[in-house]
Amino acid sequence: MKRLSAFAMLCTLFVSSTAFAQHEAHGAPDEIGSASVKFETSCAPAVRDDFNKAVALLHSFWFPEARKMFEAVAQKDASCALAHWGMAMSQWGNPFGGLRQPAAVEAGRALVAKARATGTPTARERALIDAVAILFSDATPATQRDRVLKYEAAMQKIVADHPNDVESRIFYGLAVTQSASPTDKTYAKQVQAADIFEPLFKKMPEHPGLAHYIIHAYDAPPLAERALEAARRYASLAPAIPHALHMPSHTFTRVGYWKESIETNRRSAEAARKSSGVGEELHALDYQTYAYLQIAQDTAAQAVVDRAISVVTLAEDANPALRGAVSAGAGSFAAAAIPARYALERGDWAAAASLKVYPANTPNTEAMTHFARAIGAARSGNPDAATADITRLGELAAKLAAIPDPYWAEQVRIQQRIARAWQMYAQGQREQGITELSAAADAEDQTDKAAISPGPLAPARELLGYMLLEAGRHKEALAAFEATMKKEPNRFRGTFGAARAAELAGDRAKAATYYKQLLDICKEADTERPEITSAKKYVTSQGR
Repeated sequence: MKRLSAFAMLCTLFVSSTAFAQHEAHGAPDEIGSASVKFETSCAPAVRDDFNKAVALLHSFWFPEARKMFEAVAQKDASCALAHWGMAMSQWGNPFGGLRQPAAVEAGRALVAKARATGTPTARERALIDAVAILFSDATPATQRDRVLKYEAAMQKIVADHPNDVESRIFYGLAVTQSASPTDKTYAKQVQAADIFEPLFKKMPEHPGLAHYIIHAYDAPPLAERALEAARRYASLAPAIPHALHMPSHTFTRVGYWKESIETNRRSAEAARKSSGVGEELHALDYQTYAYLQIAQDTAAQAVVDRAISVVTLAEDANPALRGAVSAGAGSFAAAAIPARYALERGDWAAAASLKVYPANTPNTEAMTHFARAIGAARSGNPDAATADITRLGELAAKLAAIPDPYWAEQVRIQQRIARAWQMYAQGQREQGITELSAAADAEDQTDKAAISPGPLAPARELLGYMLLEAGRHKEALAAFEATMKKEPNRFRGTFGAARAAELAGDRAKAATYYKQLLDICKEADTERPEITSAKKYVTSQGR
């Protein structure tokens, strides 16, 4: 675990061309879903198939491979302006990937300039180039939200001017989803995007972008079940692509389908490993770890942690010059999250308190380790030791606010409040701790998780339930756990907390129901956690 945290991370989602080249060599373009992609261009007919393959790769967020394929199109047809549009779209990358660094924006701007200087594109093609240019029009992070909204408007106009352009309509829907605010609990943008995707998906059920983007549009607790059909289909549409194999687990995690999440992420990690996709593999391993821990397969989770350490070690050894370096991306997030999850989800507070901290160039990534350490210290009987971590969380939140990155600044502030609440509680300021944690839970409920994470390291309201449980306020604890269960169904700690709170509150029917639910969730557990033993004893004692 030390090596895993120490790396934290080289992974800017490195992906080699090996796997894609192998699939191409075997003549299996449908392994990336390109057969359903029909992107109209004025480029030479000879590059039509390659262009559609590049767009299919773009739809499944395999950006390095998409970039290479668009470059190959440009080499075959030097007058194909849209090939450079595709490179620019690849440069922008994951629309849910957070703030872009100035260097990345400058690189995108150069690609847009090349697109504008190439060939004689049609009016529609020029509009597409002008639209992506908006994303790269300013390198200042503070303007990114405005650029995203203007890009969405530009794509809307393209669709209005070219109503039969299906691919542009799909990219417009993605732009709508990208512009959604994490604090909008009406999910208006997500529903708007889904209304674009769903009718098209009925007509083109094999299109990888539609399945993928429906999952993103419905990636929120009240909407997630609507994405199940797309989630169950997507992995089969582009089985060569790690992200396509991983993405269904966003839905499976939202609805608490842990075995399905484990399996699709197992396949994703395997595909990423074959293609040297370090970041993609770690991202899948993070989701695997989370899912294994919910069903009390701690031995399996430990094996995933060990694999993550191996991935990190191999990447370090392959490039010693970058040893200990840290970069942005889902791989970096996963490398920090995996050891923290393994400690917190099992209630191993001492292990959480002793997690090694390493600097990161993304403050929110470093914050996860400080958060876990602070919670671990407070809950393992050493609350004073949490002070340094709580202070550092405040510093990291300030850094994020200064960027500005308002989403992550707020998330880290919430983490700081949670940690401070547990410290207060452990120091004897029980009512103050409960008040502070209740406020943190309210704040967390106003936002949503980031796309790069299966969920928070520890849901604030679930933690509030445990604090109330310890304080003897059992009915209030039960209400907190039940509220969490609606948002995060089938979580081990949430379900056990609800069962224990109901038992102590004297509600035997609810206690039995929740204990039985826990046993059902963990029916294939490979570890006999104390909570499972308690559940079995209670259910047996009630004759159920």
